[in-house]
Amino acid sequence: MQLEKTQTNGHKLNGYTYEDIGDDHLYTGIKTPLREDAFKISDEEKKERIAFLFEEIMQVMGLDLTDDSLKGTPDRVAKMYIDEIFSGLNPKNKPKVALFDNKYHYDQMVIEKNITFYSNCEHHFVPIIGKAHVAYISSGKVIGLSKLNRIVQYFAKRPQVQERLTIQIGNELKSILDTEDVAVIIDAKHLCVSSRGIKDDSSATVTAYYGGKFNTSEKITELQNYIKT
Repeated sequence: MQLEKTQTNGHKLNGYTYEDIGDDHLYTGIKTPLREDAFKISDEEKKERIAFLFEEIMQVMGLDLTDDSLKGTPDRVAKMYIDEIFSGLNPKNKPKVALFDNKYHYDQMVIEKNITFYSNCEHHFVPIIGKAHVAYISSGKVIGLSKLNRIVQYFAKRPQVQERLTIQIGNELKSILDTEDVAVIIDAKHLCVSSRGIKDDSSATVTAYYGGKFNTSEKITELQNYIKT
């Protein structure tokens, strides 16, 4: 479900309480919701603050932080958040992409399939694990295949909603390649569904983005056949 405009009033969202919304799949826009001062402090200061706050959480849960196994956990979690699983929040980590002339004059689709990614649900901060398939038709330029993987990873490494992730990857590829002829398909398992809540371990979520020439039944079928092989 997409909300055109978000209004918060205490614990209400567009007139609904968080209890009303429950586990519904909500997102408020294509851009990841960040405050204007999101990068006002350094990564090192962020890690210090997160470590302090996570230690507080562990204390509240009654964990013994003098235990050898636990005493380093706040620092490890802080480093993981900033340097690893949420590193895609910081624009400085955006992959640098070089384009090359399409000297082969290849005019069919280029597909990079089964790109494994790990993201985190922004509703519960638990993992989303999936595969991304991306494709494009050159408008005169081509991109290194590994850069397609890096673009997927960059947008995945932030608190996410799968619909937004799909669109963000599609829009980024359109911008870089200067073409509307881009497709993105994501097939993922959400641990907020399988490990908590409804606890359904067998379901998966599929989202797709078809732009330009890919937005035809013929091209969609062709792409899906390639992905299945």
